[in-house]
Amino acid sequence: MEKYIFDESNGLWYELQGDYYIPCLTLPAEKEKPIGLFGQRHRRYLREYRRITYTNLFTSGRLNSYLADIDEQAQQRFETITEQMKQAQGITEQLKAENALEWTGRMNNIRACAVEIVDREIIYA
Repeated sequence: MEKYIFDESNGLWYELQGDYYIPCLTLPAEKEKPIGLFGQRHRRYLREYRRITYTNLFTSGRLNSYLADIDEQAQQRFETITEQMKQAQGITEQLKAENALEWTGRMNNIRACAVEIVDREIIYA
């Protein structure tokens, strides 16, 4: 038996594996964009809890661009929330110069709160 055969009725190549011919399928080419932390977290969420959406995006070749867009939206929202919370709590560069330890603690708290908000609004929605 031949290792590869071509079926002219559907235009697909088939590869012999064991006793069966399996179609040789490839995914459409997709332009690679860098995916940050938020995009990776959303991909994990889709893979675990929204399998159909993940599979549809993956097989259509749009997963990478979708995750890059989600990552960009989440990053912008994170930065906006962080700035708003800094202003609301009165955290300034003067505080940073006078008491760096307190400034670090307050900023870590703000970042943690901002990540939690972004997770609920964008990543796990």
